[in-house]
Amino acid sequence: QVQLKESGGGLVQAGGSLRLSCAASGRTFSSYVMGWFRQAPGKDREFVAAITWSGGRTYGADFVKGRFTISRDNAKNTVYLQMDSLKPEDTAVYYCAARYGSGSNSAVYEYAYWGQGTQVTVSS
Repeated sequence: QVQLKESGGGLVQAGGSLRLSCAASGRTFSSYVMGWFRQAPGKDREFVAAITWSGGRTYGADFVKGRFTISRDNAKNTVYLQMDSLKPEDTAVYYCAARYGSGSNSAVYEYAYWGQGTQVTVSS
């Protein structure tokens, strides 16, 4: 049983930083892609970033370039999302997700496993 648990959310002022963590357990993730998504009130869930567990190849939405960095620690089975220069429009629930096999790394429907989410609130 795959389990993903996010942590690290909170309230931060605009321009500040947060680091989200996603602890993964339940199986060997070497062939998986790990993703971060977010969902603001009244909006669809959207792709933020993804990383391949084995090679560490990263993907990111246009709006995070230069501000957010995804990384992973294989020894700890943990994926991170470092968020810098946060803006009020980054306010959302952030979700960690895992997928296996071919397909789009940015599509919500490609991910079979999801964490419960962690709230990020950026004040102006």
